[in-house]
Amino acid sequence: MTNFSWIDGSIVGLYIVATMVAGIAVRKYVGKVEHFLIAGREMNLYLGIASLAATEFGIVTCMYTSQNGYRNGFAGATPGILAMLAMFFVGYTGFCVKPLRDAGVMTIPELFEVRYGPRIRWAAGVVIVLGGLLNMGVFLRTGGDFLVAVCGFDPKYLEITMTALLVFVAIYTVLGGMLSVLVTDFLQFVVMSAGLLAVTILILVNIGWDQLVAVVQEKYGEGGFNPFAKPDMGWKYIVDNALLSLAMVLTWQTTIQRLLAAKDTKTGRQVYTRTSVFFLCRWLVPVLWGIAALKVITPQEVGDNTLLAMPMMLSRITPMGLMGILIAAMLAADMSTDASYMLTWSSVIYNDILAPVHKRQWSEKRGLVVSRSIVAVIGIFLLVYGLWYPLQGSLWDYLRLTGNIYLSSMSVLLVACCYWKRANSWGAAGAIICGAVIPVMFLVMEQLPSTRHFAKEVLGPEYSNIATYIIAATAMVLGSLLKPQTRPLAVKG
Repeated sequence: MTNFSWIDGSIVGLYIVATMVAGIAVRKYVGKVEHFLIAGREMNLYLGIASLAATEFGIVTCMYTSQNGYRNGFAGATPGILAMLAMFFVGYTGFCVKPLRDAGVMTIPELFEVRYGPRIRWAAGVVIVLGGLLNMGVFLRTGGDFLVAVCGFDPKYLEITMTALLVFVAIYTVLGGMLSVLVTDFLQFVVMSAGLLAVTILILVNIGWDQLVAVVQEKYGEGGFNPFAKPDMGWKYIVDNALLSLAMVLTWQTTIQRLLAAKDTKTGRQVYTRTSVFFLCRWLVPVLWGIAALKVITPQEVGDNTLLAMPMMLSRITPMGLMGILIAAMLAADMSTDASYMLTWSSVIYNDILAPVHKRQWSEKRGLVVSRSIVAVIGIFLLVYGLWYPLQGSLWDYLRLTGNIYLSSMSVLLVACCYWKRANSWGAAGAIICGAVIPVMFLVMEQLPSTRHFAKEVLGPEYSNIATYIIAATAMVLGSLLKPQTRPLAVKG
């Protein structure tokens, strides 16, 4: 039985139409590849804050953070605290991001070519796209699962819902590129904020803060408030997420694209510092929703799929009208994320992987056609991958692992590029290979019945992720020391 009324449908329909009109309207301003990929470097502070906040909160974000709240209580917000600290530190000090923005590049691999050579630029582009697409591959199905669970739709419509959502996003992204993403992000940020605030107030009024604290104390004791006191978290969880947070702030392509699209370095750094609080809020709010699900939904109803606990809770407590605002807010979050991610990976494919092909000699018209085609192909891949990949275990664990395919090595390469004169192509190649191999091996082991228990229960994603950073950094140091420095420092921090 559906919980979705015609009133709710009208609200969602109005939002989708408004987004499509806004996104398509700016297509006439896209005349160059630079306009398409980084909005001509004209992004101001407030648009940058709204765009980054909207991009970094999608349905998938809401799902994995609420799952953390359901499984770990208030301690589940620990990654959000670490992300906020990393974001503020990098923006305030300019660590790596200042020399990166000052270099005037369109992507991180483009900077690497000056220091490490064209082959490293190409290899960096490959692992960035590999990790990014695998990471994003589960977004559509997760979004579909949320909509089906909250609205009470028949699960057979999940694929149709996913496809329709992707088509809407692809249309305005293909036409307007980064300009469309920035404009629609602002609209989506407003709708998303209103929906999140309304639903949070609803939860606090219907359930109450005291009940939320009490259920965490009852289920998890001290471990529900202190990550060091929870057996399945502890120091390894803190270290893993601290490394991931810093690497994401430095090299996660959707975040970096806002830095590189900013009108100047100062604006880019201010976007970081002022968005840092949102990086905490994007964890706290869904974690609160997950704790509410812990109170409302019984373990028998959830079964093994704790990812659906939060949407099941929302389907019970959200009244008509507010349901439409909630779904519009979630679609706003998801469309913003999908559009930005598709554009992000297409920019790396065009600017870095295809660099040996176009050699900066293609006309702007041809470059735009190719860039738009890449976005469309990425959309098709995401649709196909999202339909068949069987997710094992925690969604957050999967996202950390796939992200680390490139976050580990790219963060090492970026720090070395900016601050270590001995860094060279040998060390960079070693870091890229080692950084990609370990997460990929873990993902493969997780899917094979013969090695699944060892991967999940003995090794665990935390140790795998920590080892990835350590080995990538070691490879950079050893490889660079084996070969004398042959290229000057590209930029100064």
